[in-house]
This record gives sequence, structure tokens and C-alpha cells, in this order.
Amino acid sequence: MTQKHKIQLFEERKVRSVWDDLQEKWYFYIVDVFAVLTDQPDYDLVKNYLKVLIFRLRKEGNESVTNCNQLKMASPKDGKRYKTDVADTEQLLRLIQSIPSPKANPFKQWMASVAAQRIDQMQDPELNFEQAYADYRHLGNSDKWINHRLRSIEVRKELTDEWDRVGVTEGQQYASLTDIITQGWSGKTTRQYKSF
Repeated sequence: MTQKHKIQLFEERKVRSVWDDLQEKWYFYIVDVFAVLTDQPDYDLVKNYLKVLIFRLRKEGNESVTNCNQLKMASPKDGKRYKTDVADTEQLLRLIQSIPSPKANPFKQWMASVAAQRIDQMQDPELNFEQAYADYRHLGNSDKWINHRLRSIEVRKELTDEWDRVGVTEGQQYASLTDIITQGWSGKTTRQYKSF
């Protein structure tokens, strides 16, 4: 597994994170996130707070903490790498919902707003395209690039519909066909292209 370690900033506080190439997702050091959202600079106090929260969540039957992973992260004290609790984005969002700190409330409100937008998009799928357009604009892409990207998504959907029609099953067959197409235009496998 190839990992890329990165320090991310949230409200000018450091949050250690790791990109896992195999899983293709970010993992965040839970203690760093909780330190920010509880406004507590003392890591030992944050770790104790986290232990109490984990105990309470398990008692309530919440498995989000149990499903967290452990990866080696550099310690801020001595720089050595130790196994620490990390969470992917979905796990982290579920944990944040459990923080009773007022500092976490703006983040919880933002999550509720995003969830409400997603529910609206499920009711009216056309909103997905409007949201995608706005998001791509926010990232600084040109109108021409955005239109090309949205068209390529539409073409991809037509292609996968055809695969479904002729009996191609999702999973390994989709991945193999996608790799063939990606190699045809980029000279790289899908994974290599994503890494590139």
C-alpha cells in the first residue's frame, strides 16, 4: 500500500492525514480533528475525551468508532511514527455528529445543509447537473472544460447502459473495460492515470 502523508489545515490548526492508494481515500487522525472541534490544544485531554466518547458510543450501539482503522502517523512530540486511530471521511462525519462541543456546531450545521441539498437533488436529479456545474466553476474550470466534462459523463453513462444491455456485470468486468478504454487514450491504466 502506497501512502502519502499530508498536514492539512482546518481553522489554522494542523490535521494529519494519509492518502491510501489502495483504498483510494484519505484517512484523518481522529485526535487532531477532535482537538480542533473541541478547541482543546492538550492532546492528552483530547485522547481522554475521545476514550469517554468511544465508550459512550459503543454503549449506545454506535459502531462508527469500532470500524476505524489504525495507521502510522508522525507524533508531534518526537516525530516518530506510531499506530494511531484514523477515520475516512464518512467515518469522520459520523463521529463529528457525536461531539457535544459548541465548536462543532457550525460543522454540524454545514453537514445538515449538504445533506438537505443532496436530498433535494435526489428529488430533482437535474439539480445534480447544476451543482456539478457550480462546483466545477468554484474549482476554477472554464465553461468549455465544464461542458466537455459533463458531456463525457453523459457518454460514459450511455456506454455503461450498453454494457448492461449486452450482459456485462458490474465489478471486475466494468473495471477491465474501463482500463482498456483509459489505456487507449492515455497509455495508462485507470489507477495509474488517477495517480498521475
